[in-house]
Amino acid sequence: MIFGKIGYFSLLFSLIFSFLILFIVIKNLKNKNSEIKQNVYYFSFLQLLLVVLSFLCLVLSFVKSNFSLVSVYENSHTDKPLFYKIAGTWGNHEGSLLLWLVVLVIFSFLFLIKTKNVPNTYKLHTIGFQNIIIIGFLSFSIFTSNPFVELLPTPEQGLGLNPILQDPALAIHPPTLYIGYVGSSIFFSSALAAMMNRFVSKEWARSIKPWIFVPWVFLTIGILLGAVWAYYELGWGGFWFWDPVENASLLPWLASTALLHSIVVLEKRNTFHSWTIILAIITFTLSMTGTFLVRSGILNSVHTFANDPSRGLFILVFLISLSLLSLIIFFLFRPSNVAFKYFSFFSKETSILINNWFMMFFLISILIGTVYPIFLEVINGSKISVGAPFYNFIIIPFVAPFLIFMTFGPKLGWIQSDFKKLIREIIYLTILTFLTLLVIIYVIGNFKITSVLILFTSLLLLYSLIIDVLIIFIKGNKSFQAGRLISHLGFGLLVLSIALNANLSVEKNLNIKVGEHFEVDKYKLFFENLIGKTEANYDAIVGNFHLLDGNKDIGYLKPEIRVYHQPPTVTSEASIKSGVFRDFYITMTNIKESDYFNIRFQYKPFMNLIWFSALLIALGGLLSIFKKDKIQL
Repeated sequence: MIFGKIGYFSLLFSLIFSFLILFIVIKNLKNKNSEIKQNVYYFSFLQLLLVVLSFLCLVLSFVKSNFSLVSVYENSHTDKPLFYKIAGTWGNHEGSLLLWLVVLVIFSFLFLIKTKNVPNTYKLHTIGFQNIIIIGFLSFSIFTSNPFVELLPTPEQGLGLNPILQDPALAIHPPTLYIGYVGSSIFFSSALAAMMNRFVSKEWARSIKPWIFVPWVFLTIGILLGAVWAYYELGWGGFWFWDPVENASLLPWLASTALLHSIVVLEKRNTFHSWTIILAIITFTLSMTGTFLVRSGILNSVHTFANDPSRGLFILVFLISLSLLSLIIFFLFRPSNVAFKYFSFFSKETSILINNWFMMFFLISILIGTVYPIFLEVINGSKISVGAPFYNFIIIPFVAPFLIFMTFGPKLGWIQSDFKKLIREIIYLTILTFLTLLVIIYVIGNFKITSVLILFTSLLLLYSLIIDVLIIFIKGNKSFQAGRLISHLGFGLLVLSIALNANLSVEKNLNIKVGEHFEVDKYKLFFENLIGKTEANYDAIVGNFHLLDGNKDIGYLKPEIRVYHQPPTVTSEASIKSGVFRDFYITMTNIKESDYFNIRFQYKPFMNLIWFSALLIALGGLLSIFKKDKIQL
């Protein structure tokens, strides 16, 4: 009980301190006092301390099974393992919002104490805008989504956590994703502050660059964890299903990817001023849009928390208010007095700009596919879902040209390039790639024309990067852009592995009894028996399937049908036998009043390569943060 009281009053006092910080910032700026008062640091630290204390109180309430709190009662149970009790803290709307606040104030405080060698007025404006966002989310948490609402009389037992959330990957996935989402607030606030202080310059780009890369890295890892969870937990056999909330995480990733490329141009060439600001605003707006979609309940998704119109309305009004504020500031203070920087078509600037356009096209296409069903339902009540065929039809034809610009864009010079040298490289790389593609088609088989183009261009990108690395080491260059090389290598490998996976996957769905067997291509599966299993929070029936590749013994696959105790729920758990270049995937469900079981078997090639590729992308971003995109030999 005491933890709930402490947590609630901690939130109230943090709201008071947030208003105090905003008041001090406005007073200093109004009095044209550019000095940052020491009490801003004190109040910011107290703000952080109180929000973290509130979150820890909620965690302890879950650990102690304090069912006097509604959020604990609805999302926990005494029989749950400790790890899932803790994860239950953010496995619901109220707790996840409190975690969001923790990340928000951490970024605000770190920016205040870590950012050096910038105008103090710019810094004060940034903290001011950041505290407007903090006040909005604190108010949202306290008045519409209070995690410390009490329940009387206190129940002896809770309702338990949704079984599909009782998974290690999903327990780690939300905090990682939130750092990516919420981190965008700091460069959003910084962009508005930079405009108001006429500080949109090379110096601003250099100072804000790490604050763009950090959220981008965490957002990449968060999306990866979500994809891994969807692959083995949902039982659908894939890693991406164009679920609306999956799209909501992809949209700010695309925008921030375009932003971190344009910030490099601003830093190196002092151009793309307005475009960089626009991307910063778009990224945060899309992060807020994702929050609205998840918490308003207007989407039908496995990720959404609840259907509460008041919550959705609050976030929608707050989102519109922030968007209008940013637009007003942009039109009043946009960097319009910057001299035009000339650059030719065959230059690095042009390449980055065109790649930004590609990302914006992908973003707009996905955004339309995500929100169109919502508007259609509002207008005429029709319910439709936009799935993979739409996105594949729109996006896939543009992947190949996008990869071509990724391949040759970094080889171009700033301002202009040696066109003859570029032509020679194109010829050599094209011949090498074409020969490799012929070998792949000969060994594996025929592909659709779109798949052939994607395979060709992804191989082109990979060969280009590998050759670049070889040249660097042969010539003994003292420094090179490790971050860019590794991230681009990861992206090329990701596209290649997804294309191979999509074309070579095999699936069979059938009903079968214990003791029977079935064949899929050259594979044989024998349904040998069923065994029972009991864990702390569920009972399970485990199927033993013996897998043979011709006469070669692959081993056993053991899918489960789980019956969770609280809440009473039946789930199907996939069994995956994973190798370096292929996965065998199987799920099992019981057919009521029958001895038959529905079996779904899949052969999934290059799954581990997909996960590894995404890690490489994140690793490249990480190196760009800590090594300033340079590795010294």
